[in-house]
Amino acid sequence: MIIDIHGHYTTAPKALEEWRNKQIAGLKDPSQAPRVEDLKISDDELRESIEKNQLRLMKERGIDLTIFSPRASFMAHHIGDFNTSATWSAICNELCYRVSQLFPDHFIGAAMLPQSPGVDPKTCIPELEKCINEYGFVGVNLNPDPSGGHWTAPPLTDRHWYPIYEKLVEYDVPAMVHVSTSCNPAFHTTGAHYLNADTTAVMQLIQGDLFKDFPTLKMVIPHGGGAAPYHWGRFRGLAQALDKPLLQDHLLNNIYFDTCVYHQPGIDLLAKVIPVENVLFASEMIGAVRGVDPETGHYFDDTKRYIDATPHLTAEEKQKVFEDNARRVYTRLDQALKAKGL
Repeated sequence: MIIDIHGHYTTAPKALEEWRNKQIAGLKDPSQAPRVEDLKISDDELRESIEKNQLRLMKERGIDLTIFSPRASFMAHHIGDFNTSATWSAICNELCYRVSQLFPDHFIGAAMLPQSPGVDPKTCIPELEKCINEYGFVGVNLNPDPSGGHWTAPPLTDRHWYPIYEKLVEYDVPAMVHVSTSCNPAFHTTGAHYLNADTTAVMQLIQGDLFKDFPTLKMVIPHGGGAAPYHWGRFRGLAQALDKPLLQDHLLNNIYFDTCVYHQPGIDLLAKVIPVENVLFASEMIGAVRGVDPETGHYFDDTKRYIDATPHLTAEEKQKVFEDNARRVYTRLDQALKAKGL
């Protein structure tokens, strides 16, 4: 089985974006604010949005199952207040749940949290619990920068985040550390802000001792870990200078890297530098990079092709990347698959 741990609902029906625009307009003019019940999206519209897009490409590329969460750039936690984010998160999570119900063999959910700058993270817990207990979601996306590129939140190692970590440990659910839209013009959303955040998360975790307090907490650093694998020697050296343990002991029992790296040399390096047990297959397809690579004639985000072609990975190691690691890290996914006899 090929499990893609990093998928977003980037092809949702246009009505979702139109509702969101009205919600944003309503922040200035309450008369423009829509009601939740104003959003009408039928099952047929959801099927069409998935069958023509994500599911078609999954079948073409040989991907069996995707962990599916709301569109990352649409989370936009910097807009409005907690109530704005709570309403928007609930709507987006419900749509992903409906997709998982319509296509149960191909999609399973991960939750967007209703974060808001300066708001206690414990306010996210009701939505987190609903998504896990009622929707059967197997992961969450945690935004380390709800301010949208201005980095006003404390580091991920700060006790500020502990209420969420406590729940993640209780439910044995991993967090993918994933920012959203950048409202800072200095940082392009997907080309800079996303990769900056991945790299920043790794360094924050090196600087702190989070996993002493939460030895079973699991975090996925997306987009191949940002700059971390490429500069692994720098991070090892900084950990040493900070009097921290070796990274294999300090981080690698708890953090994992996905394969959303869009060229063969990048995947080859990731798989050489990071232990194979810490690499999970992902594509984030129909995401930031949607075009065809003129050097190969294939889509940049067809990442299965890169894993298949990585010369130093054995068949057993590729099996770990494609399936086994995901089932070990996402234990609720493994339970769901076993319940189906898979």
